[in-house]
Amino acid sequence: MTMSGTSTPTSGVTEAPSVRKEGAPPRGGGGRRREFTARRGLVIAAFMAPAAVFVALFTYYPMIAGSQMAFRNWNLTDLTDTSWVGIKNFREVFTDPAWGTVLGNTALWVVGSIVPQLVIGFALALWLRRRFRLRGLYQALIFFPWAISGFLIGILFRWMFNSEFGVVNDLLQKAGLIDEPVAWLADPDTAMIAVLVANVWYGVTFFAIMILAALQSIPDELYEAAALDGAGKARTLFRITIPYIRVTLVLTVLLRVIWIFNFPDLIFGMTGGGPNDETHIVTTWMIKITQQGDYGKASALGLLVVAVLLVFATFFLTATRERGGGRRGARKGGKRRVRA
Repeated sequence: MTMSGTSTPTSGVTEAPSVRKEGAPPRGGGGRRREFTARRGLVIAAFMAPAAVFVALFTYYPMIAGSQMAFRNWNLTDLTDTSWVGIKNFREVFTDPAWGTVLGNTALWVVGSIVPQLVIGFALALWLRRRFRLRGLYQALIFFPWAISGFLIGILFRWMFNSEFGVVNDLLQKAGLIDEPVAWLADPDTAMIAVLVANVWYGVTFFAIMILAALQSIPDELYEAAALDGAGKARTLFRITIPYIRVTLVLTVLLRVIWIFNFPDLIFGMTGGGPNDETHIVTTWMIKITQQGDYGKASALGLLVVAVLLVFATFFLTATRERGGGRRGARKGGKRRVRA
């Protein structure tokens, strides 16, 4: 029996009021942000200053100095006249007889490398996703070429395609595919094929690594459900695998296009742009013009390369931002479904 005017506790345990120490982070899980003061700003600036100075001296200053050379008569054979010539160097690039060949070789170099690398890398990634004995050893052997310099790969393939004692001719003759050795790197009709084969072998690894990482994120439940529905391998590939990793494929292709377009190492190691400049791409041709001492024309060509790379970089950053937005939207949608 209770007396009126008195309150009866609903529990035998009395909760003590929470007391938070001064300066301790709130109980929400996140710490309180420290106030930004002038002293903290000076400390941050002091730590960033050495890196900023280094980047400014060795990146931005050479970039600006090289850019202004594109609009001057800058030739090592006559440094007494470095006058401003406007777009003369760009006109010389576009009117050069080799410009058409270089432009066509560059397009062939990019497309002829990307497509086989993507197809073969995708097939290798699908194979390596399965569980089998010594899978780790096979992965190490396939990924090993990516750790080697492109210039060294070029030298290696130059010896392999040698017309006198190269292993490529030896294997083709033993297989009965050719009757006599082929001068792969000395013939304008076969030199570009040789450098493309070398670049495909070198770049397949990158696609295999990226695609394999994306494939491992696909839930096995999707494949199990497809198998229960009677879907074949082709239908599973085009309805589950490719749509699930579509964004990764797009980003990988864009990134690889940027690298291949600006990748003169392998060609320089194999042919040096020869024979008769038939394997020159834009970047190797720029190196040749630089070696001839015409820095103005080479700088103009370099600005054109930067402009093309900026376009592909814009596509890459846009695709990356869309991918991040899609992931955030998926997480938010998932949270809303859980709360519902």
